[in-house]
Amino acid sequence: MNSFRHRLLGLPVLVLLIAATGCSSSDDSPSVAVPSPDAKAAELCRNLDKVLPATVDGLGREDPEPGSALTAGWGNPLIILRCGVARPPKMTDPKVAEGGDRDAVAGGVNGVDWLMEKEDGGGYRFTCANREAYVEVTVPEGRDSSSVLIDLAPAVKRAIPEGIAL
Repeated sequence: MNSFRHRLLGLPVLVLLIAATGCSSSDDSPSVAVPSPDAKAAELCRNLDKVLPATVDGLGREDPEPGSALTAGWGNPLIILRCGVARPPKMTDPKVAEGGDRDAVAGGVNGVDWLMEKEDGGGYRFTCANREAYVEVTVPEGRDSSSVLIDLAPAVKRAIPEGIAL
């Protein structure tokens, strides 16, 4: 009888596991690493999330997984924004500041300074500079990165004050 009771108790657990597996998400949403900034930067990033545009470069918002106020995405393949990232090493590299690194260039778009880094897959990663939190935008190959940055600049200027992120 004791063995029967263990099998009977195990049946609901098995049914629950099967149901959970059948209900798990199987969509093709890309996943990204969610940054873990300090409390001040996290608050600025949550403010940024509230003012991000619904469309970027004509593409609708499609946030990556896991859902977070620190990440956002648009289109397919995704243009990905991550707020509260660490300062990229190339941001302090003297070769970049002097224009001696072909794969990393500093510049500004509509009042927001960016470090542009060419990625191996042909796309670009931009990280804003001179702001109190670092915002990273990854633009896949084939997208017009200037229009992406033009569309995002008003939100960055509104939510992330000028200054130096720690």
